[in-house]
Amino acid sequence: MSTRIEQFVKENKAAFDTEGPGDELWLKLSKELDKKSTKRPNIRLWMSIAASLIAVLSIAYLYSQKSGVNGTTLAAVSPSQAKKQVRFVSMIEKKTDSLQVFATENPELYQKFSSDLEKIQTDYDGLKQELLKSPNQEFIIRAMEKNLELQLRLVSQQLEIINQVSEVNKDKQL
Repeated sequence: MSTRIEQFVKENKAAFDTEGPGDELWLKLSKELDKKSTKRPNIRLWMSIAASLIAVLSIAYLYSQKSGVNGTTLAAVSPSQAKKQVRFVSMIEKKTDSLQVFATENPELYQKFSSDLEKIQTDYDGLKQELLKSPNQEFIIRAMEKNLELQLRLVSQQLEIINQVSEVNKDKQL
């Protein structure tokens, strides 16, 4: 049966191909295409999308910068100041170690000196935290440097006082 249908289609193919869409249909299609082509894209829609995208990207960037700041160190902000900090801290540690040698001889005096130094060190730690949040990082770095200088002077003065106390004690023993 299928062969009879195929044969019929082959014989009458020309009759099937003669029919096409009428002129009215082409005119109607042409008008519809003209309407669609004259529509402008909605600029407000695209501007809104662009503004939203910029806002989202800005927030993401600021968030990543803010979280990046939490890991900020003095070396990241100012490498030269970081070198100074290392130098100051090493000198302070050496002198503090020298103070600890005298701790057995004068424990009360050493305790007083230690508490004074801890207070200044607490201030320094606060400045480190402030460095992460401050828009004026140079000011904070200078304050940190001054704090380290103060710590070094304090430890040096404490060593001088202990040396003077030791000399007085030696003189009393003679």
